[in-house]
Amino acid sequence: MKKQQAGFTLIELVMVIVILGILSAFALPRFANLSTDANEAVVDAGAGAAKSAAAIVHSAWLAAGSSSGQSSLTLEGESVAITTNGYPTAATTGIGVAAGLNTDFSSAVSGAAISFFPTGASSACAFSYQVNASGGVTVTNSPSGC
Repeated sequence: MKKQQAGFTLIELVMVIVILGILSAFALPRFANLSTDANEAVVDAGAGAAKSAAAIVHSAWLAAGSSSGQSSLTLEGESVAITTNGYPTAATTGIGVAAGLNTDFSSAVSGAAISFFPTGASSACAFSYQVNASGGVTVTNSPSGC
């Protein structure tokens, strides 16, 4: 009478461990650096939101009659501080409100520009917003410091 095998052999167990080791060696580096990629994506999204918000505020300013003495514009119940040429100011009360950046980003003002970086990330992982004197805005995206 033959005895029926109960369990796995040592060779089968060793082969499963080897296969799992090989899979983890290839998979682990793919997931090890996700926070950097996530912060870069947040900075890219914030820069895009700032560009879009600046265009929307300027369009609303033009549609409202483009009064050069106007210092703020109300969009969706929020007061947005604007410059004399109708773009959001480089401040949390301007572009920060217009693009909704104040809740997810920290900011630092440097001269005529404001830099936004994800809350909890380094200030080198940021984008900057500046209103040009001749009109228009410049959004400089530099997520390389993430």
